[in-house]
Parts: sequence; C-alpha cells; structure tokens
Amino acid sequence: MADEIELKLALGAEAPEALRRHPRLAGLVPARNRLGNTYYDTPEGDLEQARMALRLRRDGERLLQTLKTRGQGGGGLSTRGEWEWEVPGPGLDLAGLAALPPMAERDPGLLERLVPRFATDFERETWWLEEDGVTLELALDLGEIRAGGEIVAIRELELELKAGEPAALWLLAETLAEGVALRPSDTSKAARGGALLGGGWTLPEGSGPATWLHRAIVALDALADTGQPAWRDAAHRAFQRLAEPGDDALAEEALRDDARVLAEALDAEAWLTPAFGRRMLRLARRLPGDVDLA
Repeated sequence: MADEIELKLALGAEAPEALRRHPRLAGLVPARNRLGNTYYDTPEGDLEQARMALRLRRDGERLLQTLKTRGQGGGGLSTRGEWEWEVPGPGLDLAGLAALPPMAERDPGLLERLVPRFATDFERETWWLEEDGVTLELALDLGEIRAGGEIVAIRELELELKAGEPAALWLLAETLAEGVALRPSDTSKAARGGALLGGGWTLPEGSGPATWLHRAIVALDALADTGQPAWRDAAHRAFQRLAEPGDDALAEEALRDDARVLAEALDAEAWLTPAFGRRMLRLARRLPGDVDLA
C-alpha cells in the first residue's frame, strides 16, 4: 500500500495545448499511453458509499487492479490509500482484493456482488520533473467517462508527488497557472462516474472556510459535467460566503478579496481563465485541507 499525494486540476478547453507549450515543460517529451478503465461496485453502490473505488485498467498488454480508499484534503490536494497490482484477467482478482486491509471490515458477500458499473477511456501524457530532491509526475488525461448511456469529457491534469514535500505541488501549479486556464478539482473520476450513473450530484455542507471552498470546487466540478446553471449559482454563493463578514469568512482581507473576485468572475461566460485559476490556487493553498473527499 502507498499513499497517493496529488493535486488535481480541471482544465479549460484550450488549456491542454497551452500546457504543452508552457516553458516549464519546454524540451520535455511526454510518454503517451491509452488507458481503458472499468470501475466495479455492487449494484447498491457499497464501495461508493464508503468512498472507495475499485477498477481494472488496461495499459497496453498489462491489466492492473487498483483499490483506492477515502481521500482526505481539499482545494484539489488529496491523500488516499492505494493498492495496485497486475492481474491475469479477464476479471477481478477477488482473492487478492479480499486480502487487503480495507476489505477486512466488509461483508465477505460483497465481493461476490461486484459488477462493472461504468468505464473511463482516455489518453494520458506523462511528464516527470526532478529538481532539488523533489520528483513530480504530471499526467494530462484527455478522454471520456461513460455511464448509463451518458458521456462526459475528461480534461484534467494530475500533479503527483513521488518524492519531496507537498509544497512543491502548489509551486508547480501556480507556475503553470501563469499561462494555463486551470483550477483545483476535488472530484475523482470514480466519483464523477458515480454521479453520472446515479443521475445527480450532492454538494458537501459548508461549515467553515475550508468546507465552503470545497463546496465551491465541487459545484464547479458538477457544472463542468452537467452544464446546469444551478451549479454555477451554488459556487457563486459559496465564494460569496467566504468573502462576507462572519464566522465562516476568511480571516485575511486579501483572501476575502480573492473570494469576492471569484464570485463575480462566474457571471462571465468564459470564467475559467489563468487569473481565475491563480486566485483559486491561492485560496486553496492557504486553507487547510481537512475534508473527506469523494
């Protein structure tokens, strides 16, 4: 088992090409892989309710089985338990799954009820950056999630820490945001597939600055997948809550100004700009990530 520490960033429509041209990646040739993934759960969604994700991934000739557990963090930054191993296929390795610690407290009958629930298919471009004892993996994923006859696009960048301190993730994201339209995202591909399959999203409650920011981010994630204006309105209200005086407001005036500008920016049709992303990253970095993530 390893802890996966990553910063997830949603990208604007033109951002992938801007990312490839960014000076930070100049001269680096990414590795390219086509990844097909099938996510499994019980028909009742027991794993999703426990905020766990189980998938089989086809990577070339290899078939990998992965179990991820509940994430902790916020503002795009997450830490999750992850177990991954190669399997012969074509189906799940139930014996290997049963031996993992997260499954010890589950009903043994759960394993027999696991079925394919939804799929993701995307091309991944991967860059590696190493400097001053820090190793980072940048993974640009472009493709789609398919669930219940519905399809949504995948257009995201994952910055994963392989060695060093998490501060390096924020520094890199802020550097990229100088020329790339991006923003923090708190919703995993698995959770997005579950929302698509279940026909709806649920916003987390806001009870303090970190949770109001998390609520705004999830609302923007929902907006990206559904296009429904109600989610834009929900994000607008969450940013406003951060900007207004009160117990739930941000303590620093500069951060309250960031929240206010973000709320106002959502009135524009093309709201996801590099400037928008930089303000969101500044808020996310200054607020402690202490919420449970899907």
